[in-house]
Amino acid sequence: GDCPFSQRVLLTMEEKHLPYDMKLVDLGNKPEWFLKLNPEGKVPVVKLDEKWVPDSDVITQALEEKYPDPPLVTPPEKSSVGSKIFSTFIGFLKSKDPSDGTEQALLDELTSFDSYIKENGPFINGEKVSAADLSLGPKLYHFQVA
Repeated sequence: GDCPFSQRVLLTMEEKHLPYDMKLVDLGNKPEWFLKLNPEGKVPVVKLDEKWVPDSDVITQALEEKYPDPPLVTPPEKSSVGSKIFSTFIGFLKSKDPSDGTEQALLDELTSFDSYIKENGPFINGEKVSAADLSLGPKLYHFQVA
């Protein structure tokens, strides 16, 4: 679907070469079968070891533990790269005052990230894709679309 959190899980499964059977759900009209297995109705949700697991953070961590190859762990010293972009973007979207600095804060975060990638890329962890890329990539894609 078009949810950056679901896309993160899908990209993780693709990078780990895991088979999956994707079901698209209309979030405006959630089917009964979906609400039975996932009463909160949130996406993404993945079936792991006969148990339905919601939340992209929990899912990707579980996938990394269960399927460690290829490793997608982001080194701790690089895990904060780009981490403020999404929250800064949300602050900008919620802002009612054009002069409150949220636009400039977002531009500063994006510029900083761009500089980092130019110097250290093509990925956050250099030559290898990591969990941080798979989390941030779909969000950046949606910025471009927005």
